Amino acid sequence: MSSAGSSPRNWNEVAHHLLWIQQPMTPNNRFLALVATATLLAVAPATYATLAIAAPFEQKVENASAIVVGKCVKTESRPDPTGRWILTYSTFQVSKSIKGSAGNELTIVTPGGQVGSTRQETVGIPQFRQGDENVLFVKNSEAGPTLLYFDQGAYDVTTDSRGEKVVAPVQSTLVKIDTQRGIAVPSELPRTLRSFEDNVGETLASSHQRHLEYELIQSRERQKQASLGSILLRYKWIIAVALLGAALATWQLLRR
Repeated sequence: MSSAGSSPRNWNEVAHHLLWIQQPMTPNNRFLALVATATLLAVAPATYATLAIAAPFEQKVENASAIVVGKCVKTESRPDPTGRWILTYSTFQVSKSIKGSAGNELTIVTPGGQVGSTRQETVGIPQFRQGDENVLFVKNSEAGPTLLYFDQGAYDVTTDSRGEKVVAPVQSTLVKIDTQRGIAVPSELPRTLRSFEDNVGETLASSHQRHLEYELIQSRERQKQASLGSILLRYKWIIAVALLGAALATWQLLRR
């Protein structure tokens, strides 16, 4: 285990694994690994920025199993089954499902929290408070429903002076990086809940259209292969005779 005096490069590498070690691991192991890494990151020197790969809005919409609007009605922290890590369970009263269906109540599990005098701090994990309203991008795991991309999958919902609900990303200590351009990505601008829902709907429609186009291309490729196969089957004897003739001609040429 690295000490708190580790170099910034090492801490940034750990931060990278915090969010993106996901792919090659099982859901349960991945979740526990995220808990462990997040806890280690909490003791990193405050002067060093913690980096994470930015998740585009479209990617979050497509990969979320559900997107809901809800009010936090209860939070509870308790040890995981191994007793090594603390998990926090935040229960939300769902007022609207923008994508998928989560029922009337949803409990989100996230790494970190406090049990008695023991507290595990985490990096990049939002802390929900009873009474707050949020938009949540939900991801299923063996530990239970959790946040997709953690703090990048949570938004605060407030009401402006005109009574309009406004959606804004939760505050985060992570610096999001666009790996293709190698630059930090600014936070999304606040927008009305109505605009947010429209953006989600447009993204889903675009994703559905791309899926249909892909299926159409695949269908045409299958038809071409089937047509070629039927042609070969229909003229198999002619093709066989032609191949035999070519073989004989080659054999006679080689004999000379």
